Amino acid sequence: MPAEGPAAAGSAAGDAAGFSVARRGPVATLVIDRPAKRNALTMAMWEALPEVLAGLDADPGVSVLVLTGAGAHFCAGADIPGLPEDTALFERVNSTAEAALADFAKPTVAMVRGACVGGGCELAVACDLRFAASSARFAITASRLGLVYPPGPTRRLVSLVGAAPARYLLYSSLPIGADHAHRIGLVDVVVEDDALEAAVAEFTDTLAARSQLSVRAAKAIIGEADPSPEWRSAAAGAELAEGKRAFTERREPRFAWR
Repeated sequence: MPAEGPAAAGSAAGDAAGFSVARRGPVATLVIDRPAKRNALTMAMWEALPEVLAGLDADPGVSVLVLTGAGAHFCAGADIPGLPEDTALFERVNSTAEAALADFAKPTVAMVRGACVGGGCELAVACDLRFAASSARFAITASRLGLVYPPGPTRRLVSLVGAAPARYLLYSSLPIGADHAHRIGLVDVVVEDDALEAAVAEFTDTLAARSQLSVRAAKAIIGEADPSPEWRSAAAGAELAEGKRAFTERREPRFAWR
């Protein structure tokens, strides 16, 4: 089902200058909300993002996070005129925000339309999965600006798409389309523009209906972290027991762990 609009939202755990949060049951959508600037992030927005994410991560009512941009674009990256002359400061703030998204304990899905450039592409890569409209465009423009792309996001990009595609994107700063992004593994799913919200809503509803214990343990293990002891405790037994009952009774499971 399509995601509900912003009127369904408004959460102290998520709202901050330049961001808004919409809620649809256990699925939260974090919106980069600066459409007049193609959702380019100011320094204040980069600084605020970790706290916004921490509030959503701590919310037991949130099982899945969708990241998207307001209007026609995902994110045009950093607001270039507002970048500080102290590049080390920007790298620290930028890398902290990117790491906060990558370390979000719950599954994250980037819903990309329009421009996904520079820091916007960095945020999309930091999500677990990426759904893109067929008209979406991706680029990492550090070499056009004379910026050094930070080590963390660079390594995450290489881990996702491989060294050769990462070199193409980082060396050239050239844009690629959604189909190209899909071929190299930068995007997981490409759909027609008018079907994007429905496709993301259907998929995130599926994720929210699965055992959150199983999903979060898988995310931790894929990220090379050891699963929490709780994931091997009685809670895990209860989740499995419900899964087995549902299988035997030929119904959808009703997993309780949060």
